[in-house]
Amino acid sequence: MPAGDGITDKQRLTIEKAVSAAEQLCGLKFTVFVGKLPDGRESAQAMLTGVDRDRTVLTAVDPTSRQLEIVTGPYAASLLDDRTCALAALAMTTTFQAGELVGGICNGIVLMAHH
Repeated sequence: MPAGDGITDKQRLTIEKAVSAAEQLCGLKFTVFVGKLPDGRESAQAMLTGVDRDRTVLTAVDPTSRQLEIVTGPYAASLLDDRTCALAALAMTTTFQAGELVGGICNGIVLMAHH
């Protein structure tokens, strides 16, 4: 997880543990980005690169502009439909509204992994 706006080392570790558990559970690669998304979804889609692109689920959060994007590679999209991603997004945003950025990210990742 890249450095993000206002994320402490302890919070980063919490997210990394959730990502690791999710990857072990379902075999997909989960990545998280917290920071500016100047072009919204286009910015998030541009981050979906690399060797594991097909199996990657990217959760990109811009707390300043209150944007959340979930982007999946082709193989990951075959396992995680739009409904599941929308449910994860709803779970995340509900937790974000309670002031829990890290908890929301972790909840969404776990929800997608269990699907």
